[in-house]
Amino acid sequence: MKTIVLTLAFLVPALLSAGVAQAACYADYKAKQDNPLRLHYGVAELSGACTIQAAQAELGARLSSQGWTLLNVVSVFDEAGLNQRKSSAGQYYLRF
Repeated sequence: MKTIVLTLAFLVPALLSAGVAQAACYADYKAKQDNPLRLHYGVAELSGACTIQAAQAELGARLSSQGWTLLNVVSVFDEAGLNQRKSSAGQYYLRF
């Protein structure tokens, strides 16, 4: 019985922290295209770390493959911030 309790005491916190690490992460950003100049504000889901630096690397690669240049990452946030940004992002909401 003592072994089971000790096992659970170590296993439960590990499982809970793994669930937190899997939480969805999003970034809002600004990007541009040249010739002619086009600008857009967008929201994208991130697959890597939930930091501005990681978002810059991930989004920079995604956007450049579609002919866009990342200007800056405004912020990173969780699901709670999605609805307030949806109308501002328009067609670029979760597009990249």
